[in-house]
Amino acid sequence: MEKKTRYSDEELEEFRQIINKKLEVARAEYKELMSRLDNSNSNDVSDTSPTYKALEEGTEIIQKEEALEMASRQQKFIKALEAALVRIHNKTYGIDRITGELIPKERLRAVPHATLSVESKQKNRNH
Repeated sequence: MEKKTRYSDEELEEFRQIINKKLEVARAEYKELMSRLDNSNSNDVSDTSPTYKALEEGTEIIQKEEALEMASRQQKFIKALEAALVRIHNKTYGIDRITGELIPKERLRAVPHATLSVESKQKNRNH
């Protein structure tokens, strides 16, 4: 039996649907994070004591930094999913970028933007 070198169009379609669902959720979460960041500027604490205001501003800065970090990770995730859609279009999706072999479907269903099999990822970390 000949070894499979790429996923069939039907299999690619299944992955495309998985990725599109994840993209929809990721974009909504990103939008939510960004609107939270925009709205955090409108909190007015001018009538509270200076000590409380300083504490609240410190907490606000930490929350903003965390939200920015989350938004940045979300943006990176969205770009990885979009890149996976390009690979599906090019019919190169699911091919390990180091070994050239197919990444197992189970891994792609769990991590649809993966470009390495678990084995390649582990080997790559050790170098």
